[in-house]
Amino acid sequence: MRRSIATVCVSGTLGDKLSAAAAAGFDGIELFENDLVVSPWSPAEVRSRCADLGLSIDLYQPFRDLDSTDSGHFTKNLERAERKFDLMSALGIDTVLVCSSVAEDAADDNDHIASQLSQLADRAADNGMRIAYEALAWGRHVSTWDRSWEIVRRADHPALGLCLDSFHVLSREVSPDGIAGITPGKIFFLQLADAPHLRMDVLQWSRHHRLFPGQGAFDLPGFVRSVLAAGYAGPLSLEVFNDVFRQADPTRTAIDAMRSLVALEDQLPIAPYAGSSPALRSLPPAPHLAGHAFTEFAVDGRSGPELRTVLRGLGFAHTGQHRTKPVELWEQNSCRVILNSAVTAPGPAAISAFAVTSDDPAMALARAGALLAPAHPNVREPGEAELAAITAPDGTQIFVTDPANPWRADFLPTGTAAGAGEGGAAGGSGTRSDTPGAGLLRVDHLGLAQPFDHFDEAGLFYHSVLGLEHLAAEEYAAPFGLMRSRAVADPARHVRVALTVSLLRRGEWAPAVADPQHIAFTTADIVATAKALALPALPVPANYYDDLAARFALPDALVATLKEHGILYDRDAGGGELLHLYTRVIGGRVFFEIVERRGGYDRFGEPNAPVRMAAQRHQRLSSAPSAEPGPGSTTATASPRR
Repeated sequence: MRRSIATVCVSGTLGDKLSAAAAAGFDGIELFENDLVVSPWSPAEVRSRCADLGLSIDLYQPFRDLDSTDSGHFTKNLERAERKFDLMSALGIDTVLVCSSVAEDAADDNDHIASQLSQLADRAADNGMRIAYEALAWGRHVSTWDRSWEIVRRADHPALGLCLDSFHVLSREVSPDGIAGITPGKIFFLQLADAPHLRMDVLQWSRHHRLFPGQGAFDLPGFVRSVLAAGYAGPLSLEVFNDVFRQADPTRTAIDAMRSLVALEDQLPIAPYAGSSPALRSLPPAPHLAGHAFTEFAVDGRSGPELRTVLRGLGFAHTGQHRTKPVELWEQNSCRVILNSAVTAPGPAAISAFAVTSDDPAMALARAGALLAPAHPNVREPGEAELAAITAPDGTQIFVTDPANPWRADFLPTGTAAGAGEGGAAGGSGTRSDTPGAGLLRVDHLGLAQPFDHFDEAGLFYHSVLGLEHLAAEEYAAPFGLMRSRAVADPARHVRVALTVSLLRRGEWAPAVADPQHIAFTTADIVATAKALALPALPVPANYYDDLAARFALPDALVATLKEHGILYDRDAGGGELLHLYTRVIGGRVFFEIVERRGGYDRFGEPNAPVRMAAQRHQRLSSAPSAEPGPGSTTATASPRR
C-alpha cells in the first residue's frame, strides 16, 4: 500500500514540501494548485524534482465549481479544464480532483450533474486522464458521499470515479457503512484526515482543525476498511488543513504524518480486500509495560539542592551515586528518582528522561523504529548497563528496559536504604535507613506540559509508539488561560502520562510557570502519608473546601481532615474518588503530587488543576514576591505558561 501526502499539509514553499515528504519516506504527493501557482519552477521542473526525490505525483487538486445551470458558464468551465489537462500532462499526472460545486449557479439535479461530469470525463479520457469527483461537506447541493456516488453511477463513464475524503464523509450525518458496496474500481482516490468532534461551521472545522490519523476522534480504521472492501487499490493519502502544521517545521510535520499512516495501516487486516487491494503492512506489537523503572531530572547547582531537600521531605533516601557521572539515585519503595547534574547550561529543573519496564524491550524498540522514532544508546563507560532510549516530541528521553536490566549496579551504594513508611517494606538488609519513608509506593503518572506546536504530535507518539490508550481529554479555564489535557495509559494502568498545553500563546504578561512538569506518586493512605511528610503540602484556600462540601455533600469530619492536610478531592460519575495533594514548584518548573485512588477512579483530578495553579502562584508570591512579574509588568515569554 503506497503512502502519499498533499502538499497543503506542511509548511513552506513547494521545494520545502517536496523535500519534507521525501525525507519522511512518502511514495508520492497530491499537488495542491496554490503550491504550484506560487512556485518559480515550471511544471516540467516540478516533475523532474519529484522524480529525483523518488516521489510520484498522484493527484492534482482541486478543480472547483464545474457543474452549472448556465450552459455558457459550463462551456467556459470545460475550456478551463482543457488548460488544466495540458498542465497535468507536463506534470505527469493522470488524475484530477473535481469538487462538488459551491457556486450560486450550481446544479441540483443528479442527471444534470452526471451529464456534465460525463462531458468532462470524455475530454479527460482523450488526454489519457481521469476525473475523481468529491462531495465537499459544504457543497451547495452535493455534500454527502452517497449523493456523489449516485451521480458517478448514473454517469457510468470509465474515466469518472470518486474521491472519498474521510473528513467530508465522517463530518456529515450520512453513515459510511454503504461505501463497501461501491462498484469495485470506481473509487479513484482516498484522502485521509482525522479531527476532534467540534460543534461549529463545517467549513471552518475543515480548514483549521483537521489532524493526522490517530490524533482526533474519527473512526478512520473503520472508514478505510470500508474503502478497501470496495476494491480500492490506490495510495493512502493525507489531506490535512491545520493552522499549526502549516507553520511548523515541514520535515518534522511530515514525519508525524508518516507515523500516523504507519500506525493506521497497522490497525487494518493484512490480507487484501476484494481480491485487488495491495497487501497491508503490520508493526511489531505494542509492548506490555510493567511500570516505571525511574524518572530522571536534569538539575543544576541551584535546582539540585532544592530537589534534594524536597525528596528528603517526601521520605526518599539517597541510595546510590553513579560510578562515573554526577548522577544520584533516590528511592522509596518502587519510586525511583534520578538527579542528573551533568547539564550543559544552568536552567530550571526538568524531567529529562524516564524509563519504563517491558518484558521485550527489543520488540518495543523495533516498533519505535518502524514508527520513525529510532532508538539510540546511552552514553556509558565500559562495564556499565546498556540502555536504549527513544525521543518524545518534547525532547524527553524514554528508556525501555526489562526488570532484570542491571542499571542499578551502575550506582555505588551510599549505605542508606530506601525507607518504606506506611504501607511498604523497608530497604535491603544490612543497611541503615535514615529516611523512614512516607508510604509512597510507586509512580502513578507523569505530568508533562507540551510545546504548543507539538501537542497533537505527542498524543500520537505515546499512543502509537508505546501503545498507550487515549483516556480523558479535558479543557479547563486556568488562572492564566485555557488549558487542554490529554491522558494516555497502558491497559493495566501501570504507566500513565498526562499531557497538557496552553491553548493560546501568551501576551506580555505571563507570570505563571513555563512548561511545568511533575511526578505523581501513589499511596495507600494519603492522610497517613500527609502526616509523615517532612515538608508542608501546598496550602489550599478555605474557599475551596467550602465549595467542596457543597458540591459533593461530604461529611464535615472528612472535609476538616482534607483541609487540615491540604488534600484536594474529586469524584467521578461511577463513584470513584481521588484524594491528592501537591508540593510547591521546585527548581523553576517541577513539582510533586501524591495521589490515592479509590473505587476505580481513572482520571487525573482535572477540576482541581486551576486550584493547584492558583495556590502555587500565591505561594510563589508569598515566598519571593520579586521573583516573577506582577500586574502591569511587561516581561515577555516565548513559551506556553500556566
